[in-house]
Amino acid sequence: MPKPSVFGKAPADERELISAFLKDDRFVVVSPNDYNVLGVGTTQLYNTRRVYNYKRHGDFKLGNRDFHFVRKPFVPNKLSKEFLLVDLANNLKHLAEDQPGLLENVKRRAMELDSKKLKQLANDFGTVGTKHLFSSLSA
Repeated sequence: MPKPSVFGKAPADERELISAFLKDDRFVVVSPNDYNVLGVGTTQLYNTRRVYNYKRHGDFKLGNRDFHFVRKPFVPNKLSKEFLLVDLANNLKHLAEDQPGLLENVKRRAMELDSKKLKQLANDFGTVGTKHLFSSLSA
């Protein structure tokens, strides 16, 4: 339900909107813009939002916002730097940045993060290539 504001009706909260759509609160919303906090050289701004969840997949428009829903067998409770690094590795080919340079920065950054947590997230959430990337770093 839109809340009134001095400028008219305010848009619904993103989390509430998605929760009502899924009829579930077990999901996490990720944007490629979130990768910028990792310090690996991503600087582009994107207008996409991925919703990792247990129920739906596909592209949906909710409250004048576009979301790409991805059904996964594992969804973390909250975003962490380790999760974002694994997600970045999963989606590297979809980014506009210099991919070979970005991959080297991902490897460097992986050495600075919690290796146990990173390996577990890569096993639970990563693609085959991402699992291989992170397992080769810890070896």
